[in-house]
Amino acid sequence: MNRNVTLVLVDRTGGILGALPSFEVELPWWQEASDVVEAARLKHGVTVTLLRLLAADRPAPPGGEVVYLAQAHGEISVALDPFESVTAVGPADLAPEPRRAPWAVPGGPAASLAWALEALGPGDAVAVQQRTWNLSALWRIEMAGSPVAWLKQVPWFFAHEPAVLRLVDGVAPGLVPEVLAVGEAGRSLLAHVPGEDRYGSGAELCAVVARDFHRVQAEFAGRTEELLAAGVPDRRRESDRFARVAEPWLETVGGLTDLMDELPARLAAIEACGVPDTLVHGDLHGGNVRTTATSRVIVDWGDSVVGHPAFDILRLTDGLPEQPQLLAEWAARWRESVPGCDPETALALFRPVAALHSAAIYQDFLDHIEPSERPYHESDVPDRLRAAVAAVGTS
Repeated sequence: MNRNVTLVLVDRTGGILGALPSFEVELPWWQEASDVVEAARLKHGVTVTLLRLLAADRPAPPGGEVVYLAQAHGEISVALDPFESVTAVGPADLAPEPRRAPWAVPGGPAASLAWALEALGPGDAVAVQQRTWNLSALWRIEMAGSPVAWLKQVPWFFAHEPAVLRLVDGVAPGLVPEVLAVGEAGRSLLAHVPGEDRYGSGAELCAVVARDFHRVQAEFAGRTEELLAAGVPDRRRESDRFARVAEPWLETVGGLTDLMDELPARLAAIEACGVPDTLVHGDLHGGNVRTTATSRVIVDWGDSVVGHPAFDILRLTDGLPEQPQLLAEWAARWRESVPGCDPETALALFRPVAALHSAAIYQDFLDHIEPSERPYHESDVPDRLRAAVAAVGTS
């Protein structure tokens, strides 16, 4: 499922230049920028930086008709369509918005790149835009045709990521990307990690990642105050937060009221199992693991929190036929690390809580992103609430 892309172009001051004729790109995911930038250059001879999503013909990705705002650089030789001809958007979509990301405005990416290149030091570096959306901007920085670093810029609620990377590197060297520099406005410069992202990875890799990550979680089970001091969000006792997220959906998501009524008792029973709270990655799956023949690196720690370790193992093993075996191995490791705890019961009780936690995360996103980019997450909250209710039957 491809994207049919329309770019509304602005200059460096935000002045509207017009719209490029629509073109198609293969990658369907709306936040992916590199193929859009390359297609604009090849098809129309225009150099652009993607700024943000303006509109789409469907409530959520992937694919479809997608309109972006883009900053043009240099001369434009192709005839542009009038902005008014882009019927999906209007002047209101270009108005200032207090929740707009600093990388989503003209000149914003250039300022971040200038910071990154200065932090990287002398050299003939080339920056390639990889991704832009409400949760991050990502640029690959190359020298002599090879990647050497990544510029990552995130919202304030992910700004603890570099501190977490440094803490984890202190207990498990090489398991996370190296932090080269940290700047203002959510900027960080990370060393390039060779290898490939392991989307769709099977049980063998997940088992190794689970073992790698256990030593990190066992270490930080006794260091939660240090994590909190570094800015890691505290997600240990969340019944009130879950109730706020669920309240608008109680009448439309069947079974949700019953789940919320019994939630305090469920959370108390989980705590009584004795599995300690610790550092939680928050999005631990194969796509956030990069591997070579000799290395494994866990990336993308913006969702990290202080919470229950069951969340990560359930996410890592989700959908795998071998999940029962992997969960049994996880439980055995915790029984060894914390004699007397009851990991199996904690896991069974935690399944609905994990889905509620995900719903709350998506609600946080919706609360802090501008309206035009809500389609990225609009359906996620009710989807995860329904998953929480469905998980009660397995707990």
